[in-house]
Amino acid sequence: MSVKSDLISLKGVGGKLLEKLHKIDVFSKQDLLFHLPYKYQDRTQIIPLKLLKANMAGVVQGRVTSSHVMFGKKRSLLVRLSDENGSVGLRFYFFTKGQQGQFKEGNIIRCYGEIRPGQSGFEIYHPEYQVLKLLNTPLDNTLTPLYPTTDGLTQNKVRLLVEQVIADRESIIAELLPASLLEQYKLPTLVDALNVIHHPQRQDDIQQLLVGNHPAQKRLAIEELLAHHLSLKKHRAILKQQHSIAFKDLGVFKQKLIDTLPFDLTNAQNKVIQEIADDLSVASPMLRLVQGDVGSGKTLVATLSALQVIEHGFQVAMMAPTEILAEQHYDNFTAWLEPLGIKVAWLVGKQTKKQREEALALVASGEAKMVVGTHALFQDAVEFYNLALAIIDEQHRFGVDQRLALKEKGKHGHVHQLTMTATPIPRTLAMSAYADLDCSVIDELPPGRTPIKTTLIAQPRRPQVVERVKVACDEGKQIYWVCTLIDENEEMELEAAQKTYENLTVQLSPHKVGLVHGKMKSKQKAQIMHEFKRGDIKVLVATTVIEVGVDVPNASVMIIENPERLGLSQLHQLRGRVGRGRQESFCILMYGEQVSQIGKERLQVMRETNDGFVIAQKDLEIRGPGEVLGTRQTGAMQFKIADLVRDQALLPQIEQLAAAIIRDYPQNMEALIKRWLSDSARFAQV
Repeated sequence: MSVKSDLISLKGVGGKLLEKLHKIDVFSKQDLLFHLPYKYQDRTQIIPLKLLKANMAGVVQGRVTSSHVMFGKKRSLLVRLSDENGSVGLRFYFFTKGQQGQFKEGNIIRCYGEIRPGQSGFEIYHPEYQVLKLLNTPLDNTLTPLYPTTDGLTQNKVRLLVEQVIADRESIIAELLPASLLEQYKLPTLVDALNVIHHPQRQDDIQQLLVGNHPAQKRLAIEELLAHHLSLKKHRAILKQQHSIAFKDLGVFKQKLIDTLPFDLTNAQNKVIQEIADDLSVASPMLRLVQGDVGSGKTLVATLSALQVIEHGFQVAMMAPTEILAEQHYDNFTAWLEPLGIKVAWLVGKQTKKQREEALALVASGEAKMVVGTHALFQDAVEFYNLALAIIDEQHRFGVDQRLALKEKGKHGHVHQLTMTATPIPRTLAMSAYADLDCSVIDELPPGRTPIKTTLIAQPRRPQVVERVKVACDEGKQIYWVCTLIDENEEMELEAAQKTYENLTVQLSPHKVGLVHGKMKSKQKAQIMHEFKRGDIKVLVATTVIEVGVDVPNASVMIIENPERLGLSQLHQLRGRVGRGRQESFCILMYGEQVSQIGKERLQVMRETNDGFVIAQKDLEIRGPGEVLGTRQTGAMQFKIADLVRDQALLPQIEQLAAAIIRDYPQNMEALIKRWLSDSARFAQV
């Protein structure tokens, strides 16, 4: 990586220090200005030694009354510091002779550190310190920033470098928000904001700074969110300039399928189908995300939209994250499309060689107009005849490269892209993460769906739960029993599921118990699921592999063990496997004995609401955007200062600012993107 000359011009910067700065993504003076503190220390007042308490941190000052090298399990230097009313020990496990010489009896020492109980009373281990000539030497008059660092790069070194850059900040950094916008939104200039961030004055509201709500931090957060938003808007504009085939909505196949359905489409489904139809009828790529709560009918919407393309003789591919979900889609598409004379093919990793070759031939020849599969769809061996629409289900589970690879399978212009998720995304998060996509929401459940009643039960009441399950089996009901992930250990999860399966087989006899998990062979899983759908298996013990896609209308009870291990949105997904028929449905969250009070309160959200968007908002507040969206989806969301939870209220303002920049100050757009987003992060939403 090339070395920027403006860093070399800083006092004390050589080759070795440059390498360390590169490790913290600092390649220029501007990078240093935007290398922001992650917290602050208050070194603006001295704590009298008699007022010291364990675990408090702060500045102490006194005269050295003794200094000794102590020998025990570990050699250390113990310095006793005293003022008029108290004393404290300073302990160093790593020290030099030169340091020892600084702690002569009578010397005045001022230091900062955390107070801990030690062998000699209260002690500070390895404090930052200075030797003073006068007791009344002025203190810092600003809060002391703490910066992200790396091995061998001390806080003091970073502070000294930042000080040099701040002294010359106005020649380094340009103001990219026009004065009229700063005035309209009552924002400080960038130079003023950076000065406060790096040099917060004591009279500033310390609490505001510590929680990230200071006007200066808000100013930087707005600019960072704006840069992110503009990058997605730019990416969208570039894609929209690409050519795609326009498909007029003929509606013949659509109507034929609708006429065969034993129910009416909801108003929400009709609205979203029309939005997709309008997109497909234009000769630029569709970029649409469809959100719909569990059971809202997204698959049918996708099928009806696919028919608009298939009717013109082109192919559609649907990619699902798991084989179980891909198989579910394959079954649905086959039932709906083959009566219309439309051939459906599917591709998954565990097909036999013969099955795979047959499927590949159907896809390559164009005979299969609808192709369903997992990530196997975008392997090199898969050649489409004329792919024109890619439908990606549970899209946050796929990496950017995977989604892009499927889109690039098209030969006749840019492939239209429809992405779907049953994980509701809070509007504020969608505004930021998916600014490059048009968003549709299916916010209405089909008639006849019964609300699921959710109960919290502690593990010690397990025997009562088993008894309740047996009664439900006797009444002809079917039950899911879900064993959750144990400390990210798949083997332990399978072991727990196996043990639960064995115990329930005995306890629920003569009712049949089945077991399904991710490591089973595809054929074996399919057989178990078929038996469960048919009603032969009364209780299905499963890992979280059944989170999405499995549809058994007769299943009306779900037990989830150790639900505290999962996020709320994932729990909501699991719960959505029941309540798909007309009978009353229940979900029992059987939490572990070690769950905290906060954990119980979190689970209460599940008991209080069936609204996926309310649950997703809570999940966002608790776990943050990375977990809600999926970690692979958040490459462009590694914010330096913005926080999507804390700064939600700013996002509508960001949309307005972005529109103003694009309309009136387009010359500033690229500079804003370049300032805040690295090349790797830019345009990561594909």
